[in-house]
Amino acid sequence: MTDLAATDDLFFQRSGMDRSRVQGLVDDALAGMDDGELFLEYRQSESLVLDDGQIKTANFDTAQGMGLRAIAGESTGYSHASELSEAAIARAGETVQAVSRGHQGNLAQAPAGTNQALYMEDNPLAMVDFQDKVQMLRAIDTYARDKDTRVRQVSASLSGNWQAVQIVRAGGHRVADIRPLVRLNVSVVLEQDGRMETGGHGVGGRITYDRYLDPAGWQEVVDEAFRQAEINLQSIPAPAGEVPVVLGPGWPGILLHEAIGHGLEGDFNRKKTSVFSGLMGERVASPGVTVVDDGTLRDRRGSLTIDDEGTPTENTVLIEDGILKGYMQDRTNARLMGVQATGNGRRQSYAHQPLPRMTNTYMLAGDKDPEEILGSVKNGVYAVSFGGGQVDITSGKFVFSCTEAYRIEDGKLGAPLKGATLIGDGKDVLTRVAMIGNDMELDPGIGTCGKEGQGVPVGVGQPTMLIEQLTVGGTAA
Repeated sequence: MTDLAATDDLFFQRSGMDRSRVQGLVDDALAGMDDGELFLEYRQSESLVLDDGQIKTANFDTAQGMGLRAIAGESTGYSHASELSEAAIARAGETVQAVSRGHQGNLAQAPAGTNQALYMEDNPLAMVDFQDKVQMLRAIDTYARDKDTRVRQVSASLSGNWQAVQIVRAGGHRVADIRPLVRLNVSVVLEQDGRMETGGHGVGGRITYDRYLDPAGWQEVVDEAFRQAEINLQSIPAPAGEVPVVLGPGWPGILLHEAIGHGLEGDFNRKKTSVFSGLMGERVASPGVTVVDDGTLRDRRGSLTIDDEGTPTENTVLIEDGILKGYMQDRTNARLMGVQATGNGRRQSYAHQPLPRMTNTYMLAGDKDPEEILGSVKNGVYAVSFGGGQVDITSGKFVFSCTEAYRIEDGKLGAPLKGATLIGDGKDVLTRVAMIGNDMELDPGIGTCGKEGQGVPVGVGQPTMLIEQLTVGGTAA
């Protein structure tokens, strides 16, 4: 568990706030409430973007603030400010108390403590000189252009984030966390015979920049972006129809995240707006399908030592062998549903209220060899990577664009496809899973999830998987 002293320096010594007086303000604000907390945040972030050999943007930002939440029954009062002062907290306390309206509740028990630490506390932004970061981006540009005369454009971006949080509850309970986060993205445009295509790849996690400053690290990213662009140059218009679809391992888990994961978040099920509402203990997927949300994976983009309510994250089984076993819960929805919080209360910043959100959501491996899965399909589509998509959480219906996909012909990979989209609904897809590979992979660390206007970093993953029938939208005449 992060030492509170490290964040005390940020939130009290530097701001001039007195810790005991702040505790008293929180105690007064939450008197008679069912739950609530003071969320303190300090964040540094930077982003460097290189395009065509030139640094186009270089941003650095420091933000700090507080958010005070009071919960009475199903009502929530929330007040936030970019000012860290006792006066700001006092004003927030007066605001959130209005939610009680005579309510006299008993404060819920504080989350259990934890001794786990899933990532280092070092600030990646301060560990590497600015010029070293610029030099790496320029080296990426040179390396990509030297690979092939067909390269027409190279874009690369490096971003980092260092967030310190402290959560103060009534009665003196305090927890803290310090979270690093970095990401590297590369995009390459190739031209051949008058045709131009793009390939892109990104990596990231709760680590420092060291892994990517090493040429062996960033060259792999460039090579993958180049490979995708080269594949796209060979692609043909995708045919449309309902066919077997094989999803590759790793990043295709984004379909699982969007089409299924959101429907397993506690708030949608408490309000009975999810297609999975009321189905606990029932079969919702084919035998062999086991899906978990695990915030405890070391250094992963979606991992958290504690969530934004102070609850330790855990490995939550959502679907086990096709049977619905659980939902992802924050404290509020867990209390109202009479279950335990699962460490999934997340917020974008101090200016946002926590919501039940995913961390790293993935399907466990099965027992089939990926080659056996491909070999079982006479005519279908193999989807390796996805771009944008749209999902209706209430119905589970989705449309996803494939950025890398291939025809499957007589059990073997055929031509790469351009313009393929996958169309269906999450609940139905789970029941059509026919084979599950033994090659589960997590994504490379690039996922960001949006919900109610808030974005948070997440992870996804899955093994190779055969869906026996799925609608494929195409561009072939």
